[in-house]
Amino acid sequence: MYIANAKTWYLERLIRLVAGIFVLGSVLLGHFVHPAWFIFTGVAGLMLTIFGLTGFCPMSIILYYIVRFRGAGALQVLV
Repeated sequence: MYIANAKTWYLERLIRLVAGIFVLGSVLLGHFVHPAWFIFTGVAGLMLTIFGLTGFCPMSIILYYIVRFRGAGALQVLV
């Protein structure tokens, strides 16, 4: 069984956290607010698939620049 290192916040772990929050949030909004929010769930799933197949992920670019310009302490602000 694979268990990721939970002592550090590396970029891939942050991407999984943000993607999980997006998917969970959009499913809840789609269920309780309006079904159009399920489109957001589909977009998040599509981006995860593209990331898995090609390695391209816009969220990783955004998180990389947040950490780069704000310093290593930015990871503690994000989580």
